[in-house]
Amino acid sequence: MAMTDPLGDMLTRIRNGQQAKKDSVLSPASKLRANVLEVLQREGYIRGWSQDESGKHPALRIELKYFEGQPAIKHVARVSKPGRRVYSGSRELPTVRNGLGISIVSTPRGVLSDAEARAQNVGGEVLAEVF
Repeated sequence: MAMTDPLGDMLTRIRNGQQAKKDSVLSPASKLRANVLEVLQREGYIRGWSQDESGKHPALRIELKYFEGQPAIKHVARVSKPGRRVYSGSRELPTVRNGLGISIVSTPRGVLSDAEARAQNVGGEVLAEVF
C-alpha cells in the first residue's frame, strides 16, 4: 500500500525514536526528506543524518540529539497535510513559540527554515513546525 504522507511518516519516526531514547532511526530515502533533515541539522535539532544502503531500499539514518537526557525536539508537527495544503508569503510566515522554534518551508529556492526564507524574501508551503 502506498504511503500518503511520507514526510509526516518521517517526523513520526523521529518523535517515536526520541520517546524511546533511541540513538538513531531509519526512514525511507527521498530528496524532500533529505532536505528537511538538512534544515533540522543546520538548526541544531538533530546530530546528523546519512544515507544507509545496507537494506533492500535506500534509507536515511537519522542521528537523534539529546540535551541532559531530554530530547532536543520537544514538539514536531506537520502543518501542510495532503488533504489541506498551507502556503504562506514571506511576510506572513508563522513564528513558532515567539521565535524559539522554527517552521520548515518548501520554497522555490529549496527547503528553508522560516528565518532563512524571510531573509531571502521568499514564501512557500509550510511543511512542519519544530521546537
